[in-house]
Amino acid sequence: MSAQPDHAPVPSYAPAPGAPAELLAQLRADRRAERWVPAFEQEWTAALEESRRTFSLAALYEVVQVWQGRVAAAPAVDAFVASGYDDSDFIDMTELRGRRR
Repeated sequence: MSAQPDHAPVPSYAPAPGAPAELLAQLRADRRAERWVPAFEQEWTAALEESRRTFSLAALYEVVQVWQGRVAAAPAVDAFVASGYDDSDFIDMTELRGRRR
């Protein structure tokens, strides 16, 4: 019989030790800081609690990776919004869910 871990393996992506602090500094410098900093801190706190409970760093890595993606995508999102996108074909998800029932 071989011993198998009873927890999820650590993701292949492991941020640098200073990545969370650097990311928080980026978020604080962004024009969206008022919304983004509290959201990041809330997600980070939840991930810390999960990592303490599960003895896994996966949740912490995921929070850093997701927020790095959000910061990286922000200029493209800004450009899309500034382009005057047409959302007239918008479908309300609650209406869509109602049709399925």
